[in-house]
Amino acid sequence: MTRTGIKAALTDLLLNEELTLAEAADRHFTPDYRQRTDGEWADRSQFLDHIAHLRTLVATGEVEVHEELHDGDKYADRHTCHIVKKDGTTVSMEVYVFADMAPDGRFRRIEETTLMLKGSDADRTLGSAR
Repeated sequence: MTRTGIKAALTDLLLNEELTLAEAADRHFTPDYRQRTDGEWADRSQFLDHIAHLRTLVATGEVEVHEELHDGDKYADRHTCHIVKKDGTTVSMEVYVFADMAPDGRFRRIEETTLMLKGSDADRTLGSAR
């Protein structure tokens, strides 16, 4: 089993133009995946709508993992997403993640809280924008 992590997943979803959104999602997330970001739940379809929207905004970026823990099927991390948008503005968000992993090593559920470090007021909802 190869386990995914948040850096690999976000890099494939947002920054790897060689992968379609479906290919990136299938690589890192189960069919029954769900996510809660800052209190708002999304099923896999809603999550993919969110990522499709972000792909229209994000030009480049980097995911900086500060801490990452695996314990059986549990996963936790703290990371910062540094994003350059297509309009040239930059956004940095620190994210705290708790997740359940499927037996095949993909994410089944993520619950996360975001903290805006740099960006405009309009970017505060970037973590769940659709």
